[in-house]
Amino acid sequence: MLPDLTIVIGGAASGKSDYAERLVREASDQRLYIATAQAWDDEMRVKIQAHQDARAADGWRTVETPMDPAKALTAMASDEVALLDCATMWLTNQILSEGDLDTAKHALFDGLSQAPGRVVIVTNEVGAGIVPENALARRFREAQGRLNRDLAERAGLVVTVIAGLPLVLKGTLP
Repeated sequence: MLPDLTIVIGGAASGKSDYAERLVREASDQRLYIATAQAWDDEMRVKIQAHQDARAADGWRTVETPMDPAKALTAMASDEVALLDCATMWLTNQILSEGDLDTAKHALFDGLSQAPGRVVIVTNEVGAGIVPENALARRFREAQGRLNRDLAERAGLVVTVIAGLPLVLKGTLP
């Protein structure tokens, strides 16, 4: 059985979302997909639509919430397993909105602690590359690193995915 909170972390196109979806599918027939992406351009609109179509065909209940996933987390059923995909898009949305990031993180963590069901969160590892050349990118990288550490501290299971292969960093796979 999955713990209350599982984190799946990896680089871009590492297979982390596919792996996280598989964990949730194996854990429950009652699946909630909490999507945080926003369609800023045509490419992203096509990608989001493809994901929506695939989830609908696979029996997921989906909540699109780019800014406030805590509401979906606290409203989920106790027999559901939620997949929040992804914390990186949520963080991007928060930073670009120029809102109070500490308040938003506090709300997210409150939502996680009050979620009646189990939660799997996908997030990107962005700290393995070079130092970004601009201030916004450096701010984002630092905020993502802090968010990932805070999530991992709260999680019972943390799995990194590299080239589609999972490696447990914390906890034990069910």
